[in-house]
Amino acid sequence: MSPDVQQLLSRVTEAKSDSNAADALIADYMPFIRSETAKFLKRQPVPEDDELSIAMFAFYEAICSYSRLRGAFLKYAALQIRSRLIDNYRREKRSRGQISLNAAADDDQTELMETIADPHDEYDAHDMREATQEEIRELSEQMETFGVSMTDIAENAPKQSRTLAICQKAVYYARKHPDVLEEFLRTKRVPLAKLAEGAAVERKTLERHRKYLVAVLLICTNGYEILRGYIMQVLKGGSQE
Repeated sequence: MSPDVQQLLSRVTEAKSDSNAADALIADYMPFIRSETAKFLKRQPVPEDDELSIAMFAFYEAICSYSRLRGAFLKYAALQIRSRLIDNYRREKRSRGQISLNAAADDDQTELMETIADPHDEYDAHDMREATQEEIRELSEQMETFGVSMTDIAENAPKQSRTLAICQKAVYYARKHPDVLEEFLRTKRVPLAKLAEGAAVERKTLERHRKYLVAVLLICTNGYEILRGYIMQVLKGGSQE
């Protein structure tokens, strides 16, 4: 680990419990925050832009939620910033009744991107596809460290309402218990026993869909805003075989 990276990690650790240190870190990394905001806006942000304030707060959220298990801090912070900006954009559009992400998609990544990206949206299809593609690429790289691929997920996803509901309960339990997610990231293993007991579901069912759970739990822990929105829609449904 380089001295610069080590110094940054030390500052992040200090900033978690010291508001002055957090303010100083945010101030020093304003060029980074502006750069990430510019990528989203497709122009340089100005102080009056709400997006810049959202990006600054997202950077602070990244400081508070970061652990070394999440990889490089700046990459994690960039993902958090983009996620919050997209979330804000979608919330504003939703309030005007101009966005719908309820359509189902199949296993193919292209279909997933086409489903999430609304071609009639002001945040055009190309931009949304690009952001979604980046999230999928980052997720794929992270899943590789768990020994899981996108193909595995497609083959391992629950297809019955009953099994989907069981996985849904396990995921919701994990989201409410950060210690479970931290154990998952640290050990790179799905804590099946804890999930089964905590969610009051059958462990055997979770075991059969372990690879699927790896992907969903990763999405829940690392700020994949677009994919998380899609997954939450899927977990609300299910189909009978």
